[in-house]
Amino acid sequence: MNGTAHAAIGAAAGFIIANKYQTDPTTTIWLVGIGGVSGLIPDLDIDGKLRGKITLSHHVFRTIAQLIAILIMGYSFYEGTDTEKYVGIGIGLVLLGIASSIKQKHMLLLTGIGVLGAGATLQETWLMLLGIYILIASLVAHRSYTHSLLGLIFFGIIASKLEVSLGKEGIFLTCMAGYISHLLADSKLLPINKRGVKLFLPLSSKEF
Repeated sequence: MNGTAHAAIGAAAGFIIANKYQTDPTTTIWLVGIGGVSGLIPDLDIDGKLRGKITLSHHVFRTIAQLIAILIMGYSFYEGTDTEKYVGIGIGLVLLGIASSIKQKHMLLLTGIGVLGAGATLQETWLMLLGIYILIASLVAHRSYTHSLLGLIFFGIIASKLEVSLGKEGIFLTCMAGYISHLLADSKLLPINKRGVKLFLPLSSKEF
């Protein structure tokens, strides 16, 4: 399944959860955006060296990095102190610049380092964990650990920390729904998929 479809399904999940919690318009927009990003997150393991057809194109991959940068700036602006706002926005702008100019094979690694640095600066555990996730994704093969239960659990920890940090219900469920929707869409449950996902890595490499 292509990146646009994954993002759309994740965004739809965020909208459904927003309706469940009857959130205000601003929170609804946030949940829809977070759902869309969560639906794309597992495909951060694309390293730019794959041959043949891959889920994310170079342009969509670049868009993910830009979305993360925008989320960092938005979070810093609304939740940070005066100093943290400037630092967070500055880091986001740097990431935007990197995403616009660097080659795909380098983009993921540098994005992970930038996000980890932003988390350390803002003292946000979820952001540091997200940076670690991105760094790991830059080192593993496509459709491996980010498409496994280990990846789901790790992202769940990130999502739970984010919900606590923002103090808004629905963020954890939205992140989980978006991520799980990606795994289901890439699984052999859909007859169009010749490959599945290795849910039980490293214990088993069987595809489901």
